[in-house]
Amino acid sequence: MFKKIFLFLVLCRFAAPACAAVGCDLNDPDRDVARLFPGNTGYKTRYLSLKTLGGQPLLDRVEKRLGDSFHGLYETIEVPYTLYDIYRGTQTIGYIHGVNQKGEYGGIQVFLALDAARAIKAFYIQKLTSRAAKDLRSKDFGAQFEGLALKDFAAYDPVAAKAPAASPAARIKAPAKAGQDFNSVMRAVKKNLILMDEFVPAKKEK
Repeated sequence: MFKKIFLFLVLCRFAAPACAAVGCDLNDPDRDVARLFPGNTGYKTRYLSLKTLGGQPLLDRVEKRLGDSFHGLYETIEVPYTLYDIYRGTQTIGYIHGVNQKGEYGGIQVFLALDAARAIKAFYIQKLTSRAAKDLRSKDFGAQFEGLALKDFAAYDPVAAKAPAASPAARIKAPAKAGQDFNSVMRAVKKNLILMDEFVPAKKEK
């Protein structure tokens, strides 16, 4: 019995680093890039992390902008983020970026297709276990995010799960049975937009 327990502890010890960082990649990037950016001529994949881009100061800034602390396997400083830069010729026409978010029954993978100015072109949930999965993946629900940008979610409070009444984020309607998963999706969208603002800083106007 002692040998079995010891072996289990050893396996957990060596497995921990591999499980400590949970990334978020498109299952079929060729298909999704073609679907979300018709007319593109190619894309480039970049792998980024808060640890390599700025370390603890960057994580602190992202948390402050989010209005909530990072926690769990989906939000460690080592988590790898996959960013897809989309091209038409030599011009960058947009980006696709996804984040993992803890939901009520498991992880949720929320992807955003952003135009060159980083406004939401399309909203896409790749992984989701929820009673309202069909509704959260519906075109009607996803369409509510189209055209919105980070400024529209800046005042959204992910802890209270509330947005100011006059803000665009407050106008996004939750499906009837979504419950906590709707709040998780909203947090994921704001987190995604903040990370993209850090990964691809806006060009300053001259």
